[in-house]
Amino acid sequence: MEKITWEVQLLSLPPALKYCKKCGKKTTYTCSEQFRINAQKKSLDIWLIYKCSHCNDTWNAAVYSRISPKSLNMEILDGFHRNDRMLVERYATDAGFLQRNGAEVGLPEYLVVGDSFSPEEGVELTIKCSCFMPVKVSSLIRDKLHISRKEYERMVMEGRIRSIPNQDLQRCRLKNGINLIFQEVFF
Repeated sequence: MEKITWEVQLLSLPPALKYCKKCGKKTTYTCSEQFRINAQKKSLDIWLIYKCSHCNDTWNAAVYSRISPKSLNMEILDGFHRNDRMLVERYATDAGFLQRNGAEVGLPEYLVVGDSFSPEEGVELTIKCSCFMPVKVSSLIRDKLHISRKEYERMVMEGRIRSIPNQDLQRCRLKNGINLIFQEVFF
């Protein structure tokens, strides 16, 4: 059985889905890729700034609140001051960070890199992702292999596609990755 690996690469940072007071509904907030640091006596507040894609209203997602500057590594503190890209990505792709700030992770633009194959081949497929991805596994596979929803559902029902460990392949989301087995079809 051939082993194939697909890697999901982000083309943009994931948007945050949150209620916007100005718009009066849940909207998409995009990361500005900038931190805001506020000093209060002997403590710091650090936020990652997001902007509403509809009205441009800003929302500050709390990274640290009332923290002593001495408790932070100087390189990390300097990274917050410089709006370090790696630090921005670390927080903007962290689903737990967004959830703690009252937001949901939206679907970013992405690209699936890896060899395609025929769904009739016997393949052990590993899909890797460096961060939480709320995309459905079924959607990702259908897009990459160019198969219809009906064909995908038939393959799952017949046991020609299964996951390790066993998951509901109609509903499960990619999250950080998944391992799949495609059974070979003999004619």
